[in-house]
Amino acid sequence: MLRVINKTSVAARKISPAILKTGVRAFAASTNVKEEVEVFIDGKSVMIEQGAALIQACEKAGADIPRFCYHERLSIAGNCRMCLVEVERAPKPVASCAYPVMPGMKVKTNSPLVHKAREGVMEFLLYNHPLDCPICDQGGECDLQDQSMRYGSDRGRFSEPMGKRAVEEKNFGPLINTEMTRCIQCTRCVRFANEVAGATELGTSGRGNEMQISTYIEKTIDSEMSGNVIDLCPVGALTSKPYNMKARPWELKKYETIDVSDAIGSNIRLDTRGVEVMRILPRLNEEINEEWISDKTRFFYDGLKVQRLTTPLIREGDRFVPSSWEAALKRVAYELTNTKGNAAKAVAGHLADAESMVALKDLFNRIGSDNLAIDAPNGSKPLAINADFRSNYTLNSTIVGAEEADVVLLIGSNPRHEAPILNTRFRKAWLHNGQDLGLIGQADDLNYEYAHIGDSSKDIEKILDGSHPFAKRFAEAKKPMIVVGSSIIENSKDSEYLLSKISELSDKYKNTLFHDGWNGVNILQRAAGRTAAYEVGFIPTSSEAAAQPVKFLYLLNADEISAADVPKDAFVVYQGHHGDVGAQYADVILPGAAFTEKNATFVNTEGRTQITRAGVNPPAAAREDWKIIRALSEVAGHTLPYDDLSSVRSRLSDISPALTRYDIIETPSISQIGFTMQRKPSAQTSGEILSSVIKNFYRTDPISRASSTMAKCTKAWVAEEDAGAELDSAKA
Repeated sequence: MLRVINKTSVAARKISPAILKTGVRAFAASTNVKEEVEVFIDGKSVMIEQGAALIQACEKAGADIPRFCYHERLSIAGNCRMCLVEVERAPKPVASCAYPVMPGMKVKTNSPLVHKAREGVMEFLLYNHPLDCPICDQGGECDLQDQSMRYGSDRGRFSEPMGKRAVEEKNFGPLINTEMTRCIQCTRCVRFANEVAGATELGTSGRGNEMQISTYIEKTIDSEMSGNVIDLCPVGALTSKPYNMKARPWELKKYETIDVSDAIGSNIRLDTRGVEVMRILPRLNEEINEEWISDKTRFFYDGLKVQRLTTPLIREGDRFVPSSWEAALKRVAYELTNTKGNAAKAVAGHLADAESMVALKDLFNRIGSDNLAIDAPNGSKPLAINADFRSNYTLNSTIVGAEEADVVLLIGSNPRHEAPILNTRFRKAWLHNGQDLGLIGQADDLNYEYAHIGDSSKDIEKILDGSHPFAKRFAEAKKPMIVVGSSIIENSKDSEYLLSKISELSDKYKNTLFHDGWNGVNILQRAAGRTAAYEVGFIPTSSEAAAQPVKFLYLLNADEISAADVPKDAFVVYQGHHGDVGAQYADVILPGAAFTEKNATFVNTEGRTQITRAGVNPPAAAREDWKIIRALSEVAGHTLPYDDLSSVRSRLSDISPALTRYDIIETPSISQIGFTMQRKPSAQTSGEILSSVIKNFYRTDPISRASSTMAKCTKAWVAEEDAGAELDSAKA
């Protein structure tokens, strides 16, 4: 069985994905045994589930077992043999990662036999390994270094005349640097690519001394999660190409924060040197991102150094002139105080934090304006959803709950690009639990099989009337899950129609969609600041306010706008950290701080409140966003009643206590009512094609658009796809 589910052997033998899928599910089912057995590790009694690996029992007993190929989130390989232990009555040491526990088993993890076996294994591993430690990026945090110091011999016995093996380097793309001569064939990268990332092109070829890890044809690894193989690699074979030769780990300061490149809120660690972010690494959080992050999260940090706004700017004719904060704020305050009521409009962008949105909303309310908007194509119109109900704009089933669902219906959403971390959960559930997925919207490669129900909004009728085969699977589901893309409520012309039909669907299957704390109707947000915007009420409130001619426009990190969204005669203020789209329309530019430079509150798509922590200072004269708005309010004569961060967060708590209850998901007790109220029988469909709202995964926000690494990814993968699509259409 272990050889069947080993992805390396699967790739080498060209076993079909169907057989592989069946084998993995059978393995998962066989190990899902709740009965516990007693084993003895170094004389210590341990109770552990029957079927668990022996290495897990040793860890539970507190024994430190070295390993290179074993990883608790990947299938068993048993390649490296470093985890050898001595089992009573076994003729030789056994690999504890691939050996299931048995009742009464007696194990020694530190006997002379085990010590000699591990020393021999390490000697074999180092036989071909080059002496690159002084110039290897993995130096200082290398598993091979650490374990050879602890378990290796002080000398080697190999003296072959042929010398060490050398392997040709591979081109995995602009993100992963390869030194394959260092590879010890642990196959962690192969198993991750096949099982988690869905990049099945990576595998092994050759046998024995000729074994190599590569793609079977010369191509790069086109996956949004590929950078995680850098963390998984226990040696220096796979390292970060953008970080190559930039710093040593002991030179860096480490700060724990969260990611804002999407609405998942992945937990990350900033490694900084001086005022520069040198790299971003994942931080373990089982309820959100486990220990993975997307490539955009990992590599877009170089965009923090370029195209930054560092001083206030005032437009004079066709150019911007640097200004002092005092002069810039006086100019903005003058225009603001001379604007009456809803003629002043504020727009919040994708990266706006909760503190700044509350401060801006309070300021505009004080001058008599309720004209608020989000930076979406229809962001000034009243929302199609009722934002009074939290369940109407969050992922109610939660990120972890995505694995519990047995049937998932995606409507107008491409989770591979909108939320790669969530997509890995769907792939895991599809691979291990047999989860069925269906899609209404533009067909795309999501890294798993799904039933494509249709392209347009009217295809939801096929589920309601039962005419599509997937409708039967949805009706029979015990824990169904509906995932509605954020584009449906922000961009779609058929928002009212679709939400009305989803309301009908939720009412028809209410017994399975809403039961025992399970809420199966979800909105998947794609912007980090959007959930908090709904939470604090930074949304269009009325058609009357939106219809008012705008004389003063305040853009808070709002870059997803076009010239049509900016009134010609309006005075425009742009507050942000990059000279991106919104800045080109501004009359005054106020430089803000990026997420790595401020302590700010964000709410992820499942409604979990988290905070960023500043790892570096804002550049030059840039300031934190809420402080800029607070200073403006004082100059304008409408002083906001908070002077420090704790006071602002007290104001957040007044609006919604959930905004200061960190890392907790508030579960609405009336979750079903919100969507039931969306019913509008008169709503009609235009038959709109539900195309993917993200055209380029690597460039979705000001930071990633400024990143040269993300530009290289775009050239390597997005440009290739566009060229291939044009070629296909030409052939057709």
